[in-house]
Amino acid sequence: MTRTGRRWVEGWAVARRAPRPVDVPWGLRIDVGQPAQTVRHVLFDADAATARALIGSITEPTTCVKAFLTLDAMRPWFPPAWEPVAPCFLMAVDLRPAPVRTPDGYTAAVETADGVVSVRVLGADGRLAASGFAGLTDTACVYDRIVTEPAHRRRGLGTVVMGLLTDAALAAGVTGGVLGATVQGRALYEKLGWKALAPLNGFVHRPDGR
Repeated sequence: MTRTGRRWVEGWAVARRAPRPVDVPWGLRIDVGQPAQTVRHVLFDADAATARALIGSITEPTTCVKAFLTLDAMRPWFPPAWEPVAPCFLMAVDLRPAPVRTPDGYTAAVETADGVVSVRVLGADGRLAASGFAGLTDTACVYDRIVTEPAHRRRGLGTVVMGLLTDAALAAGVTGGVLGATVQGRALYEKLGWKALAPLNGFVHRPDGR
């Protein structure tokens, strides 16, 4: 789990154009530096005492602590100033090429820069219908922010975005895929052959409701 979790963290940082993760005794730390998330800690096999010590030392608002555990397992570590984020799952797959067919009336564009692949699917009116990103590392393609706009759902656009990101990863010589899936997204990824490896949950520090 630690190996796949590390691949996810490293690729997530690339996809978000965040600083490189730093090894710390409890796992990895990313100084994200964004208003919605200042710092992210990802715990690898941390025991309760280590987790509580870390959490008790954090004062910065919007710091996030994540682990490959259920919410019920993590909840006792956090005082009331911390709020849970939406539940997710760590998923992985061996990447393989697959035909990508963009539905009639849509156009797709793929760009790769600095290890980040971005896909945009536009509707006939030129507006964004679906999008997604991936961070490429030496060991994995980490998929991130796969979104289909509400008016364009149930038309296979999520599969198009995933397929185009996969093609770009394979072209770059990367053959392993990793992602953090929401409860809703997990169903799509399982249809595409992905396997859920572990729960992926977290809490955000919001003192005074910030």
